[in-house]
Amino acid sequence: MADPNATLLRELPSIDRLLNHGRCAALLTRYNRDYVTQKCRAALDRLRADIRQGKSQLLNDDAIIDQVEAWIELESRPGHIRVVNATGTILHTNLGRALLSQAAIDAMVAVAGKPVNLEYDLAAGKRGKREETLQQLLVDLTGAEAATVVNNNAAAVLLGLNSLAQGKEVIVSRGELIEIGGAFRIPEIMAKSGAKLREVGATNRTHPADYENAINDKTALLLKVHTSNYKVVGFTAEVTLEQMVAIGRKHNLPVMEDLGSGALIDLSKYGLPKEPLVGERIAAGADVVTFSGDKILGGPQAGLMVGKKELIGKINRNHLQRALRCGKLTLAALEATLRRYRQSPNITEEIPTLRAFTRSVDEVRAMGQSVLPKLAAALGDGYQLSLQDSTSQIGSGAMPTEELPTVVITVESTKQSANAIAKRFRQADPPIIGRIQEDRFLLDLRTIFDADDLIPQLRSE
Repeated sequence: MADPNATLLRELPSIDRLLNHGRCAALLTRYNRDYVTQKCRAALDRLRADIRQGKSQLLNDDAIIDQVEAWIELESRPGHIRVVNATGTILHTNLGRALLSQAAIDAMVAVAGKPVNLEYDLAAGKRGKREETLQQLLVDLTGAEAATVVNNNAAAVLLGLNSLAQGKEVIVSRGELIEIGGAFRIPEIMAKSGAKLREVGATNRTHPADYENAINDKTALLLKVHTSNYKVVGFTAEVTLEQMVAIGRKHNLPVMEDLGSGALIDLSKYGLPKEPLVGERIAAGADVVTFSGDKILGGPQAGLMVGKKELIGKINRNHLQRALRCGKLTLAALEATLRRYRQSPNITEEIPTLRAFTRSVDEVRAMGQSVLPKLAAALGDGYQLSLQDSTSQIGSGAMPTEELPTVVITVESTKQSANAIAKRFRQADPPIIGRIQEDRFLLDLRTIFDADDLIPQLRSE
């Protein structure tokens, strides 16, 4: 008696037969032949394995090509997709931090598909330096003598330490040995830079004398780190930047400050807590200040460095700078963002991050009132929705103890848990990311500027 499995295996189509099928021919106009062939071979391999395990299969060519098309469609989906941030964290590291302004987006598009004078001096007709494009804007905005940029603030700190203190000691207060996201810590960054950490003071109290007593012939730099992602309260003492600068001048040592977020405008004018301004730190005497592009600044991911011309020049001559440099898309977006800071009559309306910080609760509430009935209709029966007052946070280590008043939509159900509701929203198109608080699913409206963003295509339950 013939083996039925052997018969099924013989009936499988060849690769060539599948590739010559009309539907595969259509695939070959969109994808290269090797890729489509690989998917056909994988489909046939799976069928053979199923047949050998005694599983009956529909063996017509169309069914096999259905599988091939499904795999190709799945693999063609981008790994990073748009989501709606309704978490209440404005600068959400996991969701991409700052949203770019339209000016920054337009600038990126303008250079993306064309050659640009990235490192070409048009006036001189010879090679130029890419960081010079941004230098004048940063000098004008901060009052520094010079500036440069790398791919993020951790890189800026690493580059600064390596350029100014490799093989020598850097003095830091124990209260400023911070850890940022992803378990990156100041001591580890310092070790990678080749500088040697010299801790002074205690976690909660450090005094000028602690720095004075630690300085020796191996000291190369005094480092101040803005504790932007936590606060020490109670019995505390901190050495101010001005005091550190005085100590540095006395001993002929440069002072570098890692501001973390870094702000170019005074947010206290809009009812927010006062954050150290980069320009103020330069005016106070800091020799080098580093800060992020994609936090409070509201630009692309980048590490900005401003300070004394001699020190920035030394940093730019470091070969490590090339390894940490930004590409043309980042530079274009950052330049456009900084130019709006320099020229805009209303910067808080142009930079989405600043707009989210400063919009009124009344505006946020009006957004909620307009979207509530539409969202209820999209969800269908079985859900109870309401508007409630709540608070948002800045995020990304900026102003950790400060909260902004906001309005949230609470979504509850007698049939589903908060986790199940959250999952349903994550499966929407586009995915909507909210938060769970006290076993309720919340959609924070502070970062929602278009009501339609909260009216998704939801999967049926």
